[in-house]
Amino acid sequence: MLGAVDTAVMGHLPDPAYVGGVAIGSMIFSFLYWGFGFLRMGTTGFVAQARGREDGDEIRAILARALIVGLAAAFLLMITQYPLRLAAVGIVEAAPDVEIFASAYFDTRIWGAPATLANYAVLGWLLGMQYARAALAIQIVINGLNAGLDIWFVTELGWGVEGVALATAIAQYTGALLGLSLIALRLKSIDGIWSRKRILNLTELGALFRVSRDIFLRTLAMIFAWSLLTWMGARLGTTVLAANALLMNFQSFLAHGLDGFAHATSALVGEAVGARNRRALRSTVIAATFMAAGVALAYTLVYGLFGSNLLALLTDIPELRAFAGDHLIWMAVSPILSVWAYQLDGIFIGATRAGEMRNAMLVSVAIYAAAMFTLPGYLGNHGLWASVMLFMVVRALTLLALYPRVERMMAESEQTADTAA
Repeated sequence: MLGAVDTAVMGHLPDPAYVGGVAIGSMIFSFLYWGFGFLRMGTTGFVAQARGREDGDEIRAILARALIVGLAAAFLLMITQYPLRLAAVGIVEAAPDVEIFASAYFDTRIWGAPATLANYAVLGWLLGMQYARAALAIQIVINGLNAGLDIWFVTELGWGVEGVALATAIAQYTGALLGLSLIALRLKSIDGIWSRKRILNLTELGALFRVSRDIFLRTLAMIFAWSLLTWMGARLGTTVLAANALLMNFQSFLAHGLDGFAHATSALVGEAVGARNRRALRSTVIAATFMAAGVALAYTLVYGLFGSNLLALLTDIPELRAFAGDHLIWMAVSPILSVWAYQLDGIFIGATRAGEMRNAMLVSVAIYAAAMFTLPGYLGNHGLWASVMLFMVVRALTLLALYPRVERMMAESEQTADTAA
């Protein structure tokens, strides 16, 4: 929603360069922030397993470790922001006016780094503890505030690109403060204490490092894949770049909707792993996958029937609506092709099998990149989106091939527990 609102506000300004600038600026922050997605994914898996073991001390320690790592990373990003921005904008090679808007967006939004990365840790902890309503409340506050500030800053105060970036940063800080407050309230009903010795335990820190390293590499590969779409679109012109930015909102809505089931799956799978309960693992996987598939079908119907209407909400620039509208067929087929990858991600996150996730993603990105540099020569921008669909299918197939390892891990865990008993 944050990116969609930013894009929609820019999409109603007279020049497509505004949309392109925000698209590139958002892409840059995808690299900077999503690279630390392990703060969310790793935290969810570890907390869910600690919950399954009923280990209150470790539940607190995991949150502390994630916040420390997140704040340290944010500080590093802020002190290196100038060379990061120069390098990132230079790599994209967009039109000069688009680069100016992208730089302005970056220079403002970077100051929200501490809150953004803290929110990753907060969200991961809440989902791992199965406090999904609290996580939802935080996202509603962040998105509602961002939307209101976007409209005020841009349409009333005329702050343009800097206004949407500032709105996003303010909303993230508000969400972080709310999230930490809700966690403090929840912890009052959970047994355990804050232990510096537990937080700095070398064994647990080593496990966090290994999982974080693998998820970090996997996330960087995935971000590269999505950014390649933006980069290739920029080479085809500002109109293509802006239209693809609009279409990416359809994919983002889909991704975050299906991620709801993936998050639930990761929390319940993690709890099953912590409790060494293979039956609970299987029932979670089956139930969540059936529900996610149903929601994916609903997305396909909505995008197929109302895609043009949704596109009109994002922009009133005729050339963008016409060009993006020619590619809505890809948005309609995306849900039924993408759902399986998101569900399998949730399973592997809950089981903290980050190494398999990394390997599957590297293979998928290699195949995707080959398609990206081949298909557009024959199909133009349709070739870019055909490559994206191939990417989603390969992601699912590679993870599915590795799923038996999760079952073997659970079987070994149950056997160990039976022997100990």
